[in-house]
Parts: sequence; structure tokens; C-alpha cells
Amino acid sequence: MANWFQKQWLGFSLWHILLIPLSWIFGVIVSVRKWLYKNGWLKSVRLSVPVIIVGNINVGGTGKTPLVIWLAEQLQLAGYRPGIISRGYGGHAKQVAEVFSTSAPIAVGDEPVLIAMRTGAPVFIGVNRVEAGQALLEAYPECNVIISDDGLQHYRLQRDVEIVVYDSAKGFGNNALLPAGPLREPRARLKTVDAIVSNGRAQPNGGLSEHKSIEMQLESAVFYNLIDHQIKSDTSSFAHKKVTAIAGIGNPERFFQQLRLMGLDFQSRAYSDHHAFNAQDFDDMKADVVLMTEKDAVKCKSFAAPNFWVLPVNAVINNELLIIILNKLNKLRK
Repeated sequence: MANWFQKQWLGFSLWHILLIPLSWIFGVIVSVRKWLYKNGWLKSVRLSVPVIIVGNINVGGTGKTPLVIWLAEQLQLAGYRPGIISRGYGGHAKQVAEVFSTSAPIAVGDEPVLIAMRTGAPVFIGVNRVEAGQALLEAYPECNVIISDDGLQHYRLQRDVEIVVYDSAKGFGNNALLPAGPLREPRARLKTVDAIVSNGRAQPNGGLSEHKSIEMQLESAVFYNLIDHQIKSDTSSFAHKKVTAIAGIGNPERFFQQLRLMGLDFQSRAYSDHHAFNAQDFDDMKADVVLMTEKDAVKCKSFAAPNFWVLPVNAVINNELLIIILNKLNKLRK
């Protein structure tokens, strides 16, 4: 269903006539809610340390997780001690919870587990970002900056830096608000953020001609075996073998295209974002090699087979973004 909506939101058709009035209503609600927070009618909370929001204005995966990982690593190199909060989308946890690299994704969500594994930073989840941030700082008082994975529209949490990420391949669809389009907020919201990051090279027909964006590329590392991460492999090891690639991410085609550019020949299976993989998903998969993203791998670890291989990626971003963030944080120190 989610994939069907994503396709419908790329343009307009007759059934949009029924949905556009609902988008107008949604837009009014969004504007009023934001005004109430801005003018103090709805209470917002400031944490004791600066807060950086990494979010988006549209529904669906845009590449926030690689950016959050990159940002946490860069802040650590700059001498900061970042903590990370997330909603824990896809997990069943109802209360605020700490996330470890060994946590069960079905409980806390796949992305928080991956972030904890990659960064080594404290990670807490919770529907209420304020409570998650407060719990993190209580448990780790040495943390001096909070990164919120998503939460751009969570105005109850005051923020000091806002970064919007968008998928260059999808752009902003038909530019309509929900439910007629994919947008949670109007594109005018982009004028108020500190930085806009394009996941991939910006497309002239669907990008941001009126806003400057900073390009992010996802650079492939070496494949590692899901059972034993110390076992590495390159594409030559998969030559002349039957390979199947799976992806349950926001844009599966981006992962598949990445593999094609690496010279791999494979069959592909795309699933919905945050798909809860189980062993039965692989029962009919007659493959010598199964390739997956790190985000999917954290959900497959408990039933991993020797032929499960993972392709980690690292975000490569222009230093301009880090300069913007550090300048803002330095001003707050004064």
C-alpha cells in the first residue's frame, strides 16, 4: 500500500480531485499547529544541551540514517559527545528505551540499532522526543549535544539546528500536501531550515531550483558476512554465482542500482520500508549469495545463513554542512 501511494504521489490523476480539498484542510491544521507552538499556546521544551534535527518534509525514507551516522562521527571528531534520539519507527516499544547494538529491532526499530552499532553513541527511542532526550541526558550527563533522527515536525522539542534531507531521485513528488501528495509541510518550510541535503545528485526537474542544497553521496564499503563480520568479500567473489539482492528501505532501487554499478548480476526483491524480515522470507530463495543493506541486516541477524552478505555504506558530504553546524554550535557556547 505504501509503495502504491508513493507512485500516485509522483503526479496527479482524476482521483486527486477528491483528495486536494483534504490536503487544504491538512495544510490549515499544520499551519495552525505550528503557530500555536511558535506563540506559546502549545508548550515546547528546551533541553539542557543543543539539539540538531535531521528530518524531512515528505513521507518515506530519504536517507536520514546515513546522515545521522555521519554527523555523530564528525561531532565526535570535533570533540563533542553526541547522544541520539529517535522515534524507533517499526519497533513495538511503548516506553522510552535505550538502544544498544544488540537490541532487538522488532522492539526498538531497525534504524536505531544500526545507529547504535555504527556510532557507539548513546541512543534512546521514544514517541515523545522530549522524554527520550531527557532520559538520555539523565543516563549520560556527559553528552553535550543531541541529534534527533527525524522529528522536524515534533515542535514540542525546541531545536537549535534543522537539517532537511530529501531523496534526489524522488524529489518532492507532485509537491502536494498529504493525502494528495507526499508532503508533511509545504515546500516553503525549506526557507526556514539551516541546511538542505540532497541524497544523490539533485535533479533539475524535481529538485530545489529555489533553494541551495548540499549533496550527499553514499559510498560503498566492502561486503561483510552477516554471521561473522570479520569475513570480508568483494564483488569478484560473487562472480558466476546465483545472487539475490533484497531491500526493505525507503528507495530499494537506489540499493539495486548501486549493486549494478559495482558490476553485479542478480535478482532483486524489494520490500516495504522497515519490513520485518523473518526466516520464512528466505525459504523459497534459491541463491548462492544473498545481499542486503545494513539496515535490513540488523533484522536478519538472528536467523542469518552463511550466504548472507551485507554492503555497508558511508555518507560522503561536502564540508560545508559541518561548517554550518559547528558555527551554530560555537555561537551557542558564547
